[in-house]
Amino acid sequence: MTLTLEHVVKKYKDFTAVNDLSFTIGKGEIFGLIGQNGAGKTTTFRMILDLQEQTSGTITWDGTPIKKINSDYLGYLPEERGIFPQMKVEEQLLFFGELRGMKRHEIKKEIDFWIARFDLEEKRNSKAETLSKGNQQKVQLIASFIHKPKFLILDEPFSGLDPVNRDLLKSAILLLKEKGVTILFSSHQMDNVEELCDHLCLLKRGVSLFSGSLLDLKKQYGKTKLTLRTHIPLNELEKMAGVKEVKKDRDEYILTLLDESFAESIFDVVSNGQYIEKFSLDYLSLDEIFKDKVGGNVE
Repeated sequence: MTLTLEHVVKKYKDFTAVNDLSFTIGKGEIFGLIGQNGAGKTTTFRMILDLQEQTSGTITWDGTPIKKINSDYLGYLPEERGIFPQMKVEEQLLFFGELRGMKRHEIKKEIDFWIARFDLEEKRNSKAETLSKGNQQKVQLIASFIHKPKFLILDEPFSGLDPVNRDLLKSAILLLKEKGVTILFSSHQMDNVEELCDHLCLLKRGVSLFSGSLLDLKKQYGKTKLTLRTHIPLNELEKMAGVKEVKKDRDEYILTLLDESFAESIFDVVSNGQYIEKFSLDYLSLDEIFKDKVGGNVE
């Protein structure tokens, strides 16, 4: 079971929000859709959910037009959150499950599992408005997949979460992947995308700058990030052949190389035949690649 977009275009009068977008997401895959605000991510989500119709192109689920499949196959956690503040946690989840046609005893079983998984047992009968932001986020995430969708869209699921709750949500997302749920995931926090996604699409003003595996994207740049500890001063490192930029981070230097082939000669100079505590050559992070591709900071 795959989701496929082929040459999808969405226009609003003279404005093109999405232009010739194509990608495929396989069953049980977590696929990242990234870009700055206004890049076309939300428009793409809405077209996949059949909340908006594309101007041209096709969106299919396992070969069937998306508008013809059972809507219960889909789950959605929007960036703009929406839970009922006066409703208790369990009542809320029962409501969303019944809305999707589930039997009450089926929903109860799912609620018991996820309430325990997310450490919400003590909040089970609390009104949503009394919960912390992190616990509200957990409830909304459960509500998005309580009906066991085959395809799930998660838009900024980690927004505003502390590290402990972020790890809980990540483990839940990975568990859904193990169960065969296909997930389309968006976040402005590139470390989350890098950790969870094997494939991604990078959008800029509605146009795909890259679509494919994360590793293939990194290989476009090569291993040009060199991290080392040395007593050689920054101004001397900057003068070395093949060095594009040097930054100091506490007791380490981070060098951006023109090409990974320069690493060997740099190693010879900084080590001078002696032991060197740290010399690590790696690909650029997704955050660094994103800023280079898009030409600005993540918004």
